[in-house]
Amino acid sequence: MENYSLYTENIIKKNSDSAIKPSLLLHACCAPCSSAVLEYLNKHFEITVYFYNPNISTKDEFEKRADELKRFIGEFPLENFKGVIIEDYDHSEFISMVNGREELEEGGARCFDCYSQRIEKSAAYAREKGFDMFATTLSVSPHKNAQWLNEIGKTMAEKYSVDYLYSDFKKKNGYKRSCELSREYNLYRQSFCGCEFSKR
Repeated sequence: MENYSLYTENIIKKNSDSAIKPSLLLHACCAPCSSAVLEYLNKHFEITVYFYNPNISTKDEFEKRADELKRFIGEFPLENFKGVIIEDYDHSEFISMVNGREELEEGGARCFDCYSQRIEKSAAYAREKGFDMFATTLSVSPHKNAQWLNEIGKTMAEKYSVDYLYSDFKKKNGYKRSCELSREYNLYRQSFCGCEFSKR
């Protein structure tokens, strides 16, 4: 098993002496997962947060999570923050992708493809806009498969010719810290990943 957390640390050390911080497009799934990741990375990268989550089952839920993310970012002190991008809500993108696999178990192949959809869109955007790197907050959750996320990140980095920040943000108390920040900022912590299948 790769030590993805160590990889992140090494990248941070490598860039620590540089006067110019790398630009990072950070895919965000929600405010709670983003909280500890932003706290960890914001001193070392120029971060733009990218909220692309067509898996979320209703527009109301999508907007609630997007608004909570923007609220947290507005209240949390960030040193090198460049902005937040909220992609338009289109759940049909997700439904088309999972067609025929609605009954698969949570955490299986359907989830892998959901990760892929979101990470690929992030990689494509990072390439189009000239970011140095891209990453996702998803690995901070103990319910997400960090091995899969990093394998997908590697594939998309090669496909779109943009560097991927390998990570396992739940390590070194990352998930614990996200819970602490959620309490401190009174963040909405959803009880399901996003899609109607996880809610079920």
